Amino acid sequence: MPFRTRHLLLVCLSIVLLSSCGDYQKILKSSDVNYKLTKANEYYNNKEYQRANELYESLLPVMKNTKNYAPLYYRYAYSFYYMHDYLAASYHFKNFVEFFPNSPDADECEFMHGVSLYKYAPKFSLDQTNTIKSLEALQSYVNTHPTSKHLAEANGYIAESNKKLEEKAADAAKLYYNIGQFKAASVAYKSVMRDYPDSPSSDFYQFMILRSLYNYAKQSIETKQEERFTNTISAYHELADSYPKSQYLADAQKISDQADNYLKKIQNEQHQ
Repeated sequence: MPFRTRHLLLVCLSIVLLSSCGDYQKILKSSDVNYKLTKANEYYNNKEYQRANELYESLLPVMKNTKNYAPLYYRYAYSFYYMHDYLAASYHFKNFVEFFPNSPDADECEFMHGVSLYKYAPKFSLDQTNTIKSLEALQSYVNTHPTSKHLAEANGYIAESNKKLEEKAADAAKLYYNIGQFKAASVAYKSVMRDYPDSPSSDFYQFMILRSLYNYAKQSIETKQEERFTNTISAYHELADSYPKSQYLADAQKISDQADNYLKKIQNEQHQ
């Protein structure tokens, strides 16, 4: 494309954008409430959520206690969601339910409150406060709306939230193991198993309890080793009994055998 043509297109585009911005500012400053609401809805329908949001916000005080307030607030909350401002969206979806408990949209907004918190929550390696809040909100929704059309989706978010919290807890247990805090690691892995009994990784957690107990026993003073190697062997039997087809069973057997050898050696020395 020749330079002159390209330059002309850029100039035309700039004029259109400036004109558009000028028109928007006129709408924002307008005192015609119905006109502003119509334009806000147009922006919303055209997915220009930032402009729609600003117009809705300017209309909130004057629309309160009118028939248009509920649909306006509904779209106002969603405009935050579509702009990926999930924290603000969660707040306004919750407000909608409190302001309009009898609205046909209250069920959906209560669900979206939990979804927004879920979207706001960070990856598992970071602080999970908002994941817990999301989980509580979604679980409350499921408990109080057992026939909702959003039930399956809500349960899906709950499962993902639980998975994230499990990964966080398992990562903490792994850290204890990696830095040689084997007693703390065994306690942490037991906690993960207790909190997430249906986890597909349960046999791995039991295997890590076994490994942690074995290393903890090896680190221990002689007077404590007999008891702790015995605990290691018990952890192996728990793995073998509970997960007879576990992929970790062969390695666990080796560790248990080593613990048994240490135990026999300790017992032989005691009888000499």
